[in-house]
Amino acid sequence: MQKQKLFNHFSKIILSLLFFLLVLTVPSQAQPNFNNWSSAPIITDSWQIFQSNEVTTKTAPVVLDGRELFRVSASGGYAAIERADWIATQLQVAVDSNKSSELTIETRNQLPVIFLNGEQLLTVTNQDSFKGAILQERAQFWSEKIQQAIEQAQLERTSNYLQQQLSVSFFILLIALILSRFIKQLETYPVREAIQRIIPGIAKRNRTKSSNLTTLYRLKLGLIQFILWVSVFLIITEFFPLLRSWRYKFLNLLIGSMTNSWFNLGDKSYSFLNLLILTALFWGLIILSGNLTTLLRTRILQATRMNRGSQEVISTILKYSLISIGTIVLLQIWGLNLSSLALIGSALGVGIGFGFQEIAKNFASGLVLLFERSVQVGDFIQVGQHLGTVERIGARSIVLKTLDKISIIVPNSRLLADEVTNWSHDNPASRLHLPVGVAYGSDVEKVKTALLRVAEEHPEVLRYPQPQVFFNSFGESWLDFELLVWTSDPSRQVRLKSDLYFQIEKIFKQQEIKIPFPQRDLHLQNANLPITLSPQLENYLLHFLKSFASQQSRNGKR
Repeated sequence: MQKQKLFNHFSKIILSLLFFLLVLTVPSQAQPNFNNWSSAPIITDSWQIFQSNEVTTKTAPVVLDGRELFRVSASGGYAAIERADWIATQLQVAVDSNKSSELTIETRNQLPVIFLNGEQLLTVTNQDSFKGAILQERAQFWSEKIQQAIEQAQLERTSNYLQQQLSVSFFILLIALILSRFIKQLETYPVREAIQRIIPGIAKRNRTKSSNLTTLYRLKLGLIQFILWVSVFLIITEFFPLLRSWRYKFLNLLIGSMTNSWFNLGDKSYSFLNLLILTALFWGLIILSGNLTTLLRTRILQATRMNRGSQEVISTILKYSLISIGTIVLLQIWGLNLSSLALIGSALGVGIGFGFQEIAKNFASGLVLLFERSVQVGDFIQVGQHLGTVERIGARSIVLKTLDKISIIVPNSRLLADEVTNWSHDNPASRLHLPVGVAYGSDVEKVKTALLRVAEEHPEVLRYPQPQVFFNSFGESWLDFELLVWTSDPSRQVRLKSDLYFQIEKIFKQQEIKIPFPQRDLHLQNANLPITLSPQLENYLLHFLKSFASQQSRNGKR
């Protein structure tokens, strides 16, 4: 189990580092320079997401059936988008003709010109090329790309191809539905039983549904469902030209809305995609910091036999330090000038002063608790009416687990403002008071010996300091004693008191020591109480007594 946990922590750390490297390197990549266009790769949609605005505004893609072939620039008084649309229209006409196409390259005015079925298609200019590329090689590469695209487009419009792809699409949808149902079953059943409920013919067990799944686990299953159906969408739309064209337009619209500038900060503009990547980086930073501190606490600090509170302090300080330093590094790498954030910082300061006052107060209180260490993880404390063990100290609150195993969230500021009883502070040993009352006339020495015997025989009572018995007072109906014992585990004080009282009652019965009931004695100074009755009441009572006596005599004769 420990090895599995260690492997999980290392896996998360490695994945976080790979995620950082991927996201940090992708935006900084530049367009490659190909001297030999015959070996140049096809420019894909995903590549263009990260292209600069300067490149995408000066060039336009030539698209056929939702596939980008290449990009052209403005030339001869025509804008790049106009050239690209005209070329795409001519290619579409050639595809719809359902005839084999012939592409040739001629040189005019020292520039290569591509002809399609004898009609001029485009002139390859220096603006269409990267610096150092040979125009003739580039024209040859484009001609081959156009020829392949036309042949592929005509093939995809044949009935045999469509029937084949429809069959494949149906099979993919069927597999996706089965996987989707299996993932849905995993929300309530374990893996083995989920498989039994999906595949017919396998005997099912009558088991109750598992309802103890965490929210994070359900979110992971939901993410898997989302990835599954997005993959199905991308695969099936890739099979059919019309669906692929619609997908291309939709993705272009989506990418355009994400890559357009939303706001300027200093001399740089930022889009929604920039914010999304930056948010993902911060999320990865938080996960990486959490895993590193968890690994430090579980594998290194525990080996030093340091107490739990000190381990939490070191881990928390390290975690927030990593997050703070990592945030500064991320902002610098991303090109954000920290001095330009002064305005945002001042706005946040005003917001904290008004709307987030309590959050800032709790955060500052958490820092005080962290360094003052008046309350630490593992301490047994009482805050107001809540009594329990501190499980975690966060930036805003602590988690207090009561004796009933209920987690109470207590704001940090309350621990500084209110009175807190901490049984574990400095010295975990604490003294318990057990009041005991015995009847008047009991042998007090016998009572003392019995109480000390009960305390000494219990394994959780400390031998030093020694248990004590005090004779406190003469009560109204009892002699008031108090048993004082010491324990090293304050969190078990309720159970310890109960055990001691059980033993006290048992030994009192054995030694015939009585525990009194509350009682009151009434003393009368005069035994003869004069009572004066009115004449009417006296006559009524006499009449009642005579009637009662005559009734009794008649019953006796019968």
